[in-house]
Amino acid sequence: MRTIDHWLTSPWRRSAVCAVAGALPVLAFPTPSLWWFAYVALVPWILLARSAPTGRRAAYDGWSGGFGFLVAVHHWLLPSLHVFIFLIAALLGALWAPWGWLVRRFLGGRPAPGRGAAALLVLPSAWLVVELVRSWQGLGGPWGMLGASQWQVSPALRLASVGGVWLLSFLIVAVNVAAAVLVSVRESRVPAVASLVVTAAATSAAWAWAPRPEMDGRVRIAVVQPGIMDGGEKRFDREEQLTRQLAGQHVDLVVWGESSVGFDLGDRPDLARRITALSRTVGADVLVNVDARRSDRPGIYKSSVLIGPDGLTGDRYDKMRLVPFGEYIPARSLLGWATSVGKAAGEDRRRGTEQVVMNAGHGLRIGPLICFETAFPDMSRHLTESGADVLLGQSATSTFQDSWAPQQHASLGALRAAETGRPMVHATLTGVSAVYGPGGQRLGPWLGTDASAARVYDVPLAHGITPYVRYGDWPVYGALLVLAVLCGTEGVRTLRLRRSGPAPLGPPARTVHGS
Repeated sequence: MRTIDHWLTSPWRRSAVCAVAGALPVLAFPTPSLWWFAYVALVPWILLARSAPTGRRAAYDGWSGGFGFLVAVHHWLLPSLHVFIFLIAALLGALWAPWGWLVRRFLGGRPAPGRGAAALLVLPSAWLVVELVRSWQGLGGPWGMLGASQWQVSPALRLASVGGVWLLSFLIVAVNVAAAVLVSVRESRVPAVASLVVTAAATSAAWAWAPRPEMDGRVRIAVVQPGIMDGGEKRFDREEQLTRQLAGQHVDLVVWGESSVGFDLGDRPDLARRITALSRTVGADVLVNVDARRSDRPGIYKSSVLIGPDGLTGDRYDKMRLVPFGEYIPARSLLGWATSVGKAAGEDRRRGTEQVVMNAGHGLRIGPLICFETAFPDMSRHLTESGADVLLGQSATSTFQDSWAPQQHASLGALRAAETGRPMVHATLTGVSAVYGPGGQRLGPWLGTDASAARVYDVPLAHGITPYVRYGDWPVYGALLVLAVLCGTEGVRTLRLRRSGPAPLGPPARTVHGS
């Protein structure tokens, strides 16, 4: 142990080890999908920050671990951003510096049982605030939230309906903190075990209390995945061919992936007529996604457009939250050089202004989301509040076809479905496409990255209101309250120490003038 401590005295070696420790949680996400590993993945990182010789070093440990975590969960961006991804991770990794400092503050040395118990509340709250800040769309959005690793665990999905992915992240960090205490602090093992028992009891009660979605209908939705990355005309021809195969299968809606139409339908009325003919052939509306310069206003938009047997229905949703660097460059005047480094956007896409719920016929109301908008819990919650029966994500991860990105993206649909109690359809150009029921359970097989097919899914409908839809991001508000109380307590404690000050050792010395 002393040999290890001596080896870690080098700041660079210690930072490298922290970066590796911070990267470990990526194994809980798809493709590895070792969901159980999430509950111990943070322990090495916590032990390192806890053992830091100073609070400043603990903050560096938090920063280094955050750098490793962000590089790991976004490693598939390397072909597009190249060295730029390391700069972004270094900047955003600083968000974990206060978390590292708090780890040492509450777990360093031989913490009293009360301090160890408080760590089970403070450290998960601090982690949740980090996830909140980095979830801002301008900082890259909420990709790789720790709770999202539990997308295939039924009890966790039930808890997501209570407090969203935020509640899952909080519980995962709490379990990791308790495990770190059990490993390293003998005096606090009893409180740690007691806290684990209380956590298990509380989550079990929430699992039992949370209302289950009551199925009250069923629709047949077809997903068309052409499996073609390049060539707008060639891709459209394949989508048309696959959609024609759905004739006679009694579908209620056909969904194409993101950028399935590479031309503005105002400029290409011939394409609009072909999709209209498909709608008549199939007997259902077709939801396409147009990625093109609009003919009725300036700029390039990504838009979900609904087309029925009589042509364009007038329902259109323009993507609101764009992918930084992929679809626009933040502060282009300063960072425009990124286009020469990787595959950054040569021209910024334009943003939509509001979410839209569409009437797709057959009494079906749909709420479209485009690409990484499916990572934002608030967007699917607002669509549910607005009356959507089904959530629809149109995506294209063809740029990252041979990476973990398609599986990670597809898994997010399970969380959004469980949070809202609404089925979620995730349709892509080249895979992975997936469909989930109102409880987040997977319906039928995925369409993998090697598939070019049209598949029909029987999708159950439910119309209850989950606690998450009703109360929103209450775990985040609770975490902010915990940290506000902590700051207030620390401020009062510091003020009292300053007022009391050290007692004088004796009478003041007499000066010459005093004599």
